[in-house]
Amino acid sequence: MSSRIPFVVAIALLAATTACNKDSGTGTAGAGSATTASAGKVTPEIKEMFRQRCASCHGETGHGDGPASAALNPKPRAYSDVAWQNKVTDQDIKNTITMGGAAVGKSPVMPASPDLNDKPELDGLVAYVRSFKGK
Repeated sequence: MSSRIPFVVAIALLAATTACNKDSGTGTAGAGSATTASAGKVTPEIKEMFRQRCASCHGETGHGDGPASAALNPKPRAYSDVAWQNKVTDQDIKNTITMGGAAVGKSPVMPASPDLNDKPELDGLVAYVRSFKGK
């Protein structure tokens, strides 16, 4: 059974990286479009972006329990954690999203999304991450 662990981890990492880096495919306006998201607003497009890029690891409800999380160590951040929410800044969250985990001293499995730099969707994702607090 131990020979299967590297295979399972590799599949989980591939799934996480693929999910976290692909566009939502919803047919909405492009990533930089003001019609896709207003700064800091949690729109249906932001929820879909989270589902496509983040939920495979962080879970649909932000509890760090997405399908890929089973094979990850460390486990993905649970956005519902009140203590973490109280100590992390919006800029910290933005940096983690855009630069990836390794760049900010977190898990190297967390991929970077530099395509979101200076886009209103980044503020929307931060707002959505904040919305999980205490849930």
